[in-house]
Amino acid sequence: MFRTKLFAKVSYGLYATALVFALGFSQAHAEKIKLGFIGPLSGGNAQQGLGARNGFLLAIDEAMAAGYPYEVEGVVLDDASDPAVGVSAAQKLINDPEVVAAIGHWNSSVALATIPVFNRAQLPFIVWGAVSPKITEQNLPNVTRVTPTLVNENKPLAQAIATGGKVKKIAVISDTTDYGVANTKWFSQFFTEAGGEILSSDAVAIGTTDFRSILTTIKAAKPDAIYFGGVVTEAALVRSQMADLGMGNLPMYGISGIYDPKFIEIAGAAAEGTIVGTPAVQSNPELEAFNKAYQAKGYSDPAGSYAKYAYEATQILLQVIKEKGTQDKEALALAIRSIEHKGILGSVSFDETGQTKMAVEIDLYVVHDGKWQKM
Repeated sequence: MFRTKLFAKVSYGLYATALVFALGFSQAHAEKIKLGFIGPLSGGNAQQGLGARNGFLLAIDEAMAAGYPYEVEGVVLDDASDPAVGVSAAQKLINDPEVVAAIGHWNSSVALATIPVFNRAQLPFIVWGAVSPKITEQNLPNVTRVTPTLVNENKPLAQAIATGGKVKKIAVISDTTDYGVANTKWFSQFFTEAGGEILSSDAVAIGTTDFRSILTTIKAAKPDAIYFGGVVTEAALVRSQMADLGMGNLPMYGISGIYDPKFIEIAGAAAEGTIVGTPAVQSNPELEAFNKAYQAKGYSDPAGSYAKYAYEATQILLQVIKEKGTQDKEALALAIRSIEHKGILGSVSFDETGQTKMAVEIDLYVVHDGKWQKM
């Protein structure tokens, strides 16, 4: 009896030791994969990219802590809001055989430059921020987008302004990128259809710093407001120079491209009263858990508008890789297109072009007392 018990204990001990060793060996030799992230981490739009980067890394950290079957490394690259820099970053990702898929871009011009690179390599790619309709209109099989388009943002904003009763005539200023051109087109169309009048449309190159000549001409036309269809730095300069020219009481509107603390930092006191429309995301338990997890990480950068989109895009990649493996990129792309994903954005699915089918409502924010505040 004693010998039997002793043998049983020894046998169990050897089994347990072997099991621990085997598990350790398995974890140490789990297949390593990489997921790519590209966004603006420097320059005037960095705040948007930094929050999104954190959302991307948080999704990976959570997956690894939950026993994800692959060892996942996040590869984070800066596009500096520059198409050429973005293309270089995309080339770096596709040249790395361990990169299975990627997410990217806040700027539409950068996304439009890089998606042909990802398409040639057939690397699954989810857009987390850029909103130009052209991105998904191309219907590239490996490209999807979790954010609404700028069409979805401009329509409810234009309608809200036109039906508010105070703004009948608007002057439009934008940049000359695809993003700016599309903003001008769609806002003007929707505002006119809602009964408003577009007094003028002006477009300038990214990097323009002096808008006084354009603003002086606009001032003489006596609009009720200005709509700006570009991004943060130029928007802030326009707002600041409006104040310099005695136009500070004139409302200025925009969409999510200017919804950024950097806008207030650059424009200073002149930022007061600026109004933006940005896609609303209904609160749900998953989103609340994400917000708590983001805060718990102690990131130095706020989540902003796009961390949740980058997090969701990464969650979708992790899900399809877990289900389909890493070897067949076409199968991964097809799985993304056909997914029904319940996450922090609610129920996410994609249409035949890879565009999210999420219904869009907007929240209006105004700069008040030096902060963006919900109206």
